[in-house]
Amino acid sequence: MISTNIILIGFMGSGKSTLARALARELNTYFIDTDNLIENFENKSINKIFESEGEQSFREKERYCFNWIKHNVKSTVISVGGGFPIFIPEIKEAGIVIYLKVPFEEILKRMDENEIKKRPLFKDIQKAKELYEKRDKIYTKLADFIIENKNLSKSIEEVKEILNASK
Repeated sequence: MISTNIILIGFMGSGKSTLARALARELNTYFIDTDNLIENFENKSINKIFESEGEQSFREKERYCFNWIKHNVKSTVISVGGGFPIFIPEIKEAGIVIYLKVPFEEILKRMDENEIKKRPLFKDIQKAKELYEKRDKIYTKLADFIIENKNLSKSIEEVKEILNASK
């Protein structure tokens, strides 16, 4: 069991949810995906929220989610949406922040057409690349640690090493 929250940040498609789920299993603790939490609470997809209510409304829902996590969630592995740390720069108040850094070209290779369609900010690949470049600087600044997320089991081991060093 871990003593603090581990928050995985990174661009869309960087493997945050996959790593968080596997890491939680490995550490015998809980896992939360903030996008899934919002979708379940709202009973609609992120895409539908963006379409019907706009990005600003979605960001308010992320803020509400952050406040709930900060006050109610402990010892949990948390995967947040790509924009979450951009709009909530005080994210470290909820736990250790680890940036899963993956080159944009690698993210494109990992995502199939359906995966891209689910992501409203990926509709224009060139704009998505520009967004990636802008966010990369912010993720780097906010992160307590950075992991090049190339291999799931290697990334899990790196996080475990970070936790052991933090004790």
